[in-house]
Amino acid sequence: MTEEPRLPAHLEVGALIRRVGAEGGFASVLQKGEPDGGTILVVLTERGTGARVYERMPRADGTRAWQLSRREDPDNKIELQEWLDRRGFQDPDLWIVELDIANGERFIGIT
Repeated sequence: MTEEPRLPAHLEVGALIRRVGAEGGFASVLQKGEPDGGTILVVLTERGTGARVYERMPRADGTRAWQLSRREDPDNKIELQEWLDRRGFQDPDLWIVELDIANGERFIGIT
């Protein structure tokens, strides 16, 4: 099991923001984490609705893959924000980035 080399978090976040902007979407850093090794949560929305949260999780073979962690409940939208607030409070190294663009999963390699 060899661990994949990681791009520093701040560079990965910057690249996501530039790619989304270049394709006409909007991207925002909701919480800045540790510049090099921080975990990244990506909140994907389309026109501000239908939020899905992805994070890269370790797998048994040592690689890391994006996995859906949470979905916004349309009847209780505040619940997702409260969950993000708790995650950010519990892990000050965590990056939370919102990408508002159609089919946002493609920006993290999920089709």
